Amino acid sequence: MSGRGKAAVIGAGTMGHGIAYVCARAGYEVALADASAAQLARGMDAVAASFAKAIERGKATAAERDAAMARLTGASSAAEAARGADLVIEAVPEQLPLKRAIFAEVEPVAAADALLASNTSSLSIAAIAAGLAHRERVLGMHFFNPVPAMALLEIVRAPETSDAAVARAREIAAALGKQPIVVRDSPGFATSRLGVVLGLEATRMLEQGVASAEDIDRAMELGYNHPMGPLKLGDLVGLDVRLAIADHLYATLGAETYKAPELLRQMVREGKLGRKTGQGFYRWET
Repeated sequence: MSGRGKAAVIGAGTMGHGIAYVCARAGYEVALADASAAQLARGMDAVAASFAKAIERGKATAAERDAAMARLTGASSAAEAARGADLVIEAVPEQLPLKRAIFAEVEPVAAADALLASNTSSLSIAAIAAGLAHRERVLGMHFFNPVPAMALLEIVRAPETSDAAVARAREIAAALGKQPIVVRDSPGFATSRLGVVLGLEATRMLEQGVASAEDIDRAMELGYNHPMGPLKLGDLVGLDVRLAIADHLYATLGAETYKAPELLRQMVREGKLGRKTGQGFYRWET
């Protein structure tokens, strides 16, 4: 075991494999779990691909890759991955019952003082933790896509989250090379609440024919110094994910600001989800 201990990452999708990559690179023994064997295989391959890119860009060495990949294992269940883990990070789809089931499964088998974290971008941490024996050790650790490149880590504190848990999350953020902010457990936290507003308004502008997707994005990139426009970012995050967050915020906050445009719903119905399907506001190579 490494000096950092064992981390379990539950969910091998876009966010999960990114989190596994940064944890393995930071020195954790990492178990990456997914109920789908095919998704787990894709996730493990994606971690290796992230190291290949880092080496190509001079940000990692082959020796660092080999050492990190040796610390990475796959698991077919959350319980298998979390057994004895000091840190559990859940990164499954934004479905409250699913997340609650995952935490109920991992809490009894993780280390007695394990930090239990959700990567949710909008769901209530208190609701996710409901029914657990040690809710003081549960918080949000909201990473951003692409995980290896994005510096921000949003730590979400629920009413029962302890000071010690928040302090540990801050230490973990530093170990992973991330810069943390701490926010209260409220709908959309800070980042999703702000980001979704911008993304939905950009979608409305496209729907109304105000400008092309490219020019709307360029306005924010050049006029406001955003590294990526809101429509391209939506494609990267996944338009189904963006719609789910918008619907959750509209249901919980009630503001028309969060009401999803029909264009977004139509694109999701048609399976145009962004980069992961090859088509969203932009065309992507898959």
